[in-house]
Amino acid sequence: MKKSLITLAVIGTLGLSANAFAYEAGDIIARAGLTSVSPDDSTGNIIAGGSDLGVDLTVGSDIQIGLNLAYFLTDKINIELLAATPFNHKVSFGVADPLGTGDVLGDVTHLPPTLSVNYYMLGSDSPVQPYVGIGLNYTVFFDEEFTDANDGAGLANLDLDSSVGLAVQIGADFPVNDKVHVNMSLRYIDIETEATFNVGDADGFVGDLVIDPLVATVSVGYKF
Repeated sequence: MKKSLITLAVIGTLGLSANAFAYEAGDIIARAGLTSVSPDDSTGNIIAGGSDLGVDLTVGSDIQIGLNLAYFLTDKINIELLAATPFNHKVSFGVADPLGTGDVLGDVTHLPPTLSVNYYMLGSDSPVQPYVGIGLNYTVFFDEEFTDANDGAGLANLDLDSSVGLAVQIGADFPVNDKVHVNMSLRYIDIETEATFNVGDADGFVGDLVIDPLVATVSVGYKF
């Protein structure tokens, strides 16, 4: 999936105009494209029925449709909202089949809306408009569920807390004409959550599930 995203980025930049391209205060841009979320995960202790399982969890990657909307406060500064269709991630054990129910523990779905302030570094004579940004992410998890095999082994009621964290990004707009551009961006988002579940009649939990993904987006934008 990552190779496909990189290929789209290369194709998207071919034939772009070398004309100067700049923004003004009051401009609005809307973008749509593909967004890849690649977790760099680590976990705290996994406690099940009062016992430490002694294993880690890993969280898989996913690609969805990415959407964002930005409003320019000045010629160089905008406020941007990142949204997307829901991401679904497989949660797996870091070692092979510790419970005898398969390597995959379950899956979770989340939405990671992110509000950022971006600064465009170059002037109106530049044919490319790079920027850096910083913002706040709110990630809400839903539809958390164990696999059927783990359900049969007595695991139930998986629940992940919502997360609020810092987001930083770099990106650039490559003009096609004075209205349309191709955008590429890379974000690092601080996502950390706690997970709870039941093991039969006993409680289980994961104290710290640190996801901290890299979020890569390739999109087409329009300036209003």
